[in-house]
Amino acid sequence: MVDTRFHSFAGPAPLAALLSALDLTVEGLDGDGPIISGAEELVLAGPEHISLAAQAEYVEALRATAAAAVIVSQDLLPQVPPGTIAIVARNPHLAFVDLLDRLYPQDTRGTVLGLLGPHDSLPITENDVRLGPGVVLGRGVEIGRGTVIGPNTVIGAGVTIGRNCTISSNVSIECAHLGNNVVVHAGARIGSEGFGWLEHGIKNRKIPQLGRVIIQDRVEIGANSTVDRGALGDTVIGEGTKIDNLVQIGHNCRIGRNCLLAGMSGLAGTTTLEDSVMIGAAAITTGHLTIGFGSVLAARSVATKDFPPRSQLAGFPAVSAKEWRREVASLRRLSKRT
Repeated sequence: MVDTRFHSFAGPAPLAALLSALDLTVEGLDGDGPIISGAEELVLAGPEHISLAAQAEYVEALRATAAAAVIVSQDLLPQVPPGTIAIVARNPHLAFVDLLDRLYPQDTRGTVLGLLGPHDSLPITENDVRLGPGVVLGRGVEIGRGTVIGPNTVIGAGVTIGRNCTISSNVSIECAHLGNNVVVHAGARIGSEGFGWLEHGIKNRKIPQLGRVIIQDRVEIGANSTVDRGALGDTVIGEGTKIDNLVQIGHNCRIGRNCLLAGMSGLAGTTTLEDSVMIGAAAITTGHLTIGFGSVLAARSVATKDFPPRSQLAGFPAVSAKEWRREVASLRRLSKRT
């Protein structure tokens, strides 16, 4: 969700006014239309929100959405539910980015600007919080009792950190909410902008990264690892999950409880790991996929599609580990014959 503790909102506006500013129209709009109070994912949108459905993968969520209005492609127009206003655009994603830039102005985003002020709400710390030399806290930061924050760490505006956490030195945290007993090792970056672009190789238009990072209790994040915030929804790391050093978590990833991610592994955006998944060293996913409960992705493997629970995976592209071993053995036998 778009959390206004992190991303300033330009204010509610009638749908007709927003469409006029963006050179978009919709047939049959009653007067100024509904008041739009923000943008939201299809599955979370309510009668005050505007949302996006740009590709076939959105169909199921589009049919069930309660959004006031949705920007859609012509192909998806028949899937818009009754009561939701359909705004057809030639390039829905680009139109939606234009809308986001209007609702959430660019100059309100980013840790640095939030730290420069004005500080209209001071940080709040409970008892026994220890701050090392050079720690910087943005406006409205909340830190629970017993938490320790190491030297030269920067905590952006609105961030909340639970109790008995250990945040090491030279860490940066923005657009994030951390639970209790979380450990973040030196140099980690949490809540930075995700890597999202349109008009690839032409203008490289940035997709605003307006989501959050939610880190649940007892999560551990290794040194120099990065966890990007969501584009519109949240990046979530489930309770008890442990992440090694030099790991990349892309925007809108959802990691379940008690997962293990080894060093130099990476999850591309919108990867879902169900509970108790293990990712080997330097293994990666290509994004927009789900790996089921209890699965294991072997070191240096590449997952390119969904896999069911308890899968044992290896290779590029990843397949059943047994199948991969048979393929490797067959190739070795062939090479010995030549």
